[in-house]
Amino acid sequence: MDERYPPIEPYEHGMLDVGDGNAVYWEACGNPHGTPALVVHGGPGSGCGTEVRRFFDPDRYRVILFDQRGCGRSTPHASDPATPMRHNTTHHLVADMERLREHLGVDRWLLHGGSWGSTLILAYAERHPDRVSAIVIAAVTMSRRVEIDWLYRGVGRFFPEQWDRFLAGAPGTPRDGDVVAAYARLLEDPDPAVRERATIDWCAWEDAVVSAETKGAHNPYGDRPSAARTAMVRICSWYFSHGVWLEEGELLRDAHRLAGIPGVLIHGRLDLGGGLVTAWELHQAWPDSELIVVEEAGHLGTAETRHHVVRALDRFAAGG
Repeated sequence: MDERYPPIEPYEHGMLDVGDGNAVYWEACGNPHGTPALVVHGGPGSGCGTEVRRFFDPDRYRVILFDQRGCGRSTPHASDPATPMRHNTTHHLVADMERLREHLGVDRWLLHGGSWGSTLILAYAERHPDRVSAIVIAAVTMSRRVEIDWLYRGVGRFFPEQWDRFLAGAPGTPRDGDVVAAYARLLEDPDPAVRERATIDWCAWEDAVVSAETKGAHNPYGDRPSAARTAMVRICSWYFSHGVWLEEGELLRDAHRLAGIPGVLIHGRLDLGGGLVTAWELHQAWPDSELIVVEEAGHLGTAETRHHVVRALDRFAAGG
């Protein structure tokens, strides 16, 4: 049974000048006087979708979504090789979120997201804990270098043929080399054919990691429109090749700053791309969090995952 709310459309939207020549797209849905909630999308570089709006009760929430720098409807777009990446870092995105909060006149808001979105949520919440009322995360990641290495190397033990193809897509990279950095360089190559080939190979690897969840029915990364796919891969490889500009273990180390913020962490036990251990470690360091393990779910989640997300959001809309 689908427990999500009916589809809704934004009642307002706009472009926010965040500096460095960047403008961030944002939209608001639901009740303008409801509990403010910010959706923080994954990727990095995936852009915000429409289905996530349905997790929120439109009568009780003021749901705000935004496209992070370089993707979705934000400008300039990372699919354009002329778009510089130097002003697109985790710290820039945290500042963008705070600027958006101020622009919209929000005092405190709930944060919801997953995968890369959970890393950005934690980075923001640890820097601005007084601006966060609650957190709901599905598919917990902290984007530590050890997690990045697992996703783009370690999990290859389950998909050796596909990982060999991924490595071959970055010619000259040794098996113990930095394959993510190699792809980041390919995405900056002046030859569009090189960039396109690297984008396709990267997405093929991402699709392989979640293939047990999709049963091969579709390729959630490779099937994206060309510009969206290129932007995602360029931004992903840029971020991950720089360790997302965080000290190793920084988010876990500083989890004490989340004290007093209620949170729900929802993670699939079968998430091959991001092990349950990350959610467990965060839960242990954040006493105000609740950890829900979905036994049959992977990274993309299941109907049960969605059930727990909706239930958590309903609870916080009612004041906790």
